[in-house]
Amino acid sequence: MKDLISLEIVTPVGVIYKDEVKLVVLPGSEGEFGVLKGHASLISSLKAGVIDVETANSTHELIAIDSGHVKVSETKVSVLAKGAVWVGGNSDSEIAKKLNEAKELIKSMSSDNAALASTFAKMDNNVRQK
Repeated sequence: MKDLISLEIVTPVGVIYKDEVKLVVLPGSEGEFGVLKGHASLISSLKAGVIDVETANSTHELIAIDSGHVKVSETKVSVLAKGAVWVGGNSDSEIAKKLNEAKELIKSMSSDNAALASTFAKMDNNVRQK
């Protein structure tokens, strides 16, 4: 599809996500922001939080990060994160385990209780909708 943008999420251990997606919402240091194909180029710091990915088939995937940077161009989003956990799996127990790992990762990096509560609610709600 021509309305997709390339997303790549890389950590020190390697690439954890790479695909063509409709939309990616990132936890920017100044607040969340969404990126679609054709977005203006930018580089931004990312805070601990959740990257919300709308896939080509309109499902949502969540990747929790502890901190990082993003480089956005009109056709590609490249995230370099210190640590990340992809919240997904084939079974409810696997998803629950990944969700707990993601919460621990974010909790270890953030002292803002309101931001933590908002991030955890977003993760819990998205997982329940699947």
